[in-house]
Amino acid sequence: MILLLLNYLHDQLAWKIPAVFFYSSTRMLFATITTLLLTILLGPRFIQKLYSLKTGQPIRVEDCPVLAELHKKKKNTPTMGGVLILFSMLSALLLWMDLKNVFTLILFVSTLWLGLIGMRDDYLKIKHKTPKGMSGKRKFFLQCVLAGLVALYLLMPAFSEMISFGDWFQPPFAEEFSNQMLSTQSYISRYYVPFYKQPIFVLSGAGLIFGFFFTMFVVTGSSNAVNLTDGLDGLAAGCVIFVASVLAVFAFLSSHLAIARYLNLLYIEGSSEIGVYLCAMMGACLGFLWYNGHPAQVFMGDTGSLALGGLLGICAVLLRRELLLALAGGIFVVEALSVIIQVVSFRCRNRKRVFLCAPIHHHFEYKGWSETKVVIRFWIIALILALISLTSIKMQ
Repeated sequence: MILLLLNYLHDQLAWKIPAVFFYSSTRMLFATITTLLLTILLGPRFIQKLYSLKTGQPIRVEDCPVLAELHKKKKNTPTMGGVLILFSMLSALLLWMDLKNVFTLILFVSTLWLGLIGMRDDYLKIKHKTPKGMSGKRKFFLQCVLAGLVALYLLMPAFSEMISFGDWFQPPFAEEFSNQMLSTQSYISRYYVPFYKQPIFVLSGAGLIFGFFFTMFVVTGSSNAVNLTDGLDGLAAGCVIFVASVLAVFAFLSSHLAIARYLNLLYIEGSSEIGVYLCAMMGACLGFLWYNGHPAQVFMGDTGSLALGGLLGICAVLLRRELLLALAGGIFVVEALSVIIQVVSFRCRNRKRVFLCAPIHHHFEYKGWSETKVVIRFWIIALILALISLTSIKMQ
């Protein structure tokens, strides 16, 4: 909105607007500051409102009874703090991002979609006073619908080259977005790995079907992995900050042709808008940590964790950095794998467990680590993975 206003003042009224306000790097900084201040300033009143609505979420301890003693103080802590995170992020989007950019539209719709899924899940948990909210199948289906729509939209021009649609087919929002969408499609079928400058493969023909399902896997997997990580005070929010910062750097560098060529990065027109939103995510999570750090005054709930994880997945897909997401978000990957391994072992090995408790952060709690020790050490690992991911910019 502000960018549109500045362009209007500059082009139509011939105002002398300093060029720095049009730079994506400036808007990334302003987006971070905006969400940081919004979450901190609105936090007290928002948390007080959650307390008045009695939004405390039951703690799930049937699989690990020892956690009942460790987490008993959290019983009445309000959840749905993700509403504050997403509100501040959407505010920054409307203020600082280019509203004509197709990436802005995708991120806006995705935030609302995933946020509503999480809100519905949290609401059912609060209403029925049970850790079980929306059924897993329904939640997964709704996540797949969004991921499928994003994948279909991105891959549609490639599919249209295989299938003749005729003159009746026009991409949605063709007037505003068709030119940028066509330039976007020139890269969407390429897949990259960290520390290697050339795409490992380029999909075409029937291989695009694999690309469709792989996109769905990345988005839904990332969404649920962050959701599983959100079990200790500040753990998920802190790890999201590190992952978002890595993707934001890649988004910024990929949007500048000269820099992208120098660093052997894929040039993506307009990807700086993704960087602006990732910076907004960083600021929102940092501000949320003000109240979510141990002892937490509020939890983000599924409203926050499902949306933040899904948005990280979508940003990685748009930047063609799905495997970089797996590296930078190694904590999320390990958390999800620990649950999968535990479930498979329990069902296939006569109820035997690999971990004392899953996800794996509870395993370390069970072994006697304090909650703050687990969180800080996981943050350190997340920082190391983020630094390794950033080194791939030069070492390729």
